[in-house]
Amino acid sequence: MALAGSDEITLEELQLAARNHGMPLEALRYPLTPVGLHYLLIHYDIPAIDAAAWRLQVGGHVRGELSLSLDDLRERATVRLPVTMECAGNGRAKLAPRPVSQPWLLEAVGNAEWGGTPLRPLLEEAGLLDGAVEVLFTGLDRGLEGDVDQQYERSLTVADALRDEVLLAWEMNGAPLPPQHGYPLRLVVPGWYGMTSVKWLGRVTVLDRPFDGYQQSRGYRFRQAEDEDGEPVTRIATRALMVPPGVPDFMTRRRLVDVGRCVLEGRAWSGRHRVTAVEVSADGGASWAAAELSDPAGPFAWSGWRFPWDPQGPGEYTLCCRASDDAGGTQPLEPPWNLGGYANNAVQRVPVTVRG
Repeated sequence: MALAGSDEITLEELQLAARNHGMPLEALRYPLTPVGLHYLLIHYDIPAIDAAAWRLQVGGHVRGELSLSLDDLRERATVRLPVTMECAGNGRAKLAPRPVSQPWLLEAVGNAEWGGTPLRPLLEEAGLLDGAVEVLFTGLDRGLEGDVDQQYERSLTVADALRDEVLLAWEMNGAPLPPQHGYPLRLVVPGWYGMTSVKWLGRVTVLDRPFDGYQQSRGYRFRQAEDEDGEPVTRIATRALMVPPGVPDFMTRRRLVDVGRCVLEGRAWSGRHRVTAVEVSADGGASWAAAELSDPAGPFAWSGWRFPWDPQGPGEYTLCCRASDDAGGTQPLEPPWNLGGYANNAVQRVPVTVRG
């Protein structure tokens, strides 16, 4: 991950942006994000998989290995869970200096209902041996990154992998997974940034030592310099986002609102704590007022919020929203910087022109 020498988006970043996409912020209106609007990040290529021949291999430091077809998995207990998933790089393009990678603004998020079977019973059936430390998840997509030829792989500690909410998912919003979202099977780890939910899952391996592959030891770590080991990126930071009000100017996306009462709305979520409040500012964060917050559809789904705004007349405004959680945390006004541009949860700012 290199730093850009200027604010210009590189050709390489445009190539990434052309194959990945964010969720248009007006789609925050939907309690469940339609599949085609849910954010999407594909590290390498979408692999071609014959689902009839595909099998999930479960092995490693276990008493007995498992080999399961998609039909085998579907015969197990099925759980459907609404989960807000956000890319760890969401907000990266707003940092200065700007890290060179997928140039996310604020749209790398979505809230889908994932259907599948819990991971824990499979691990218990395979039988974790004494000394098991981590569980490694290997996707069937392959590429070169950091000069390492690799399949996409991430691991969880045994304790995290055994959490009841961790799913092996074959459905998204009640339909089979589309190819770009991991067909035929993916991991879904609620509360964690999206890089943890490995797509096109091919193998689950129990390890007796920590995994030191690229995506764990070099990718997705909070670092200030290349030579640091840094700290791992894990759970989603507390955030609120607003549906941009009014109508946009085509090129600048500046919002145009007619004078009079305007109901602002949006969503708020957190991967580690419970969102307890959302506040709205119309003066760039100088003063704040409480919004009405609704209950989420589940423990890992976003909450809706609403705020009736009465502009003081025609003019220029900067709308902001920020969430607070039950641990006392509140979104910062300015983003914390790190080399990879991860977990930027600074408050959203929406320039608005109120027309008389």
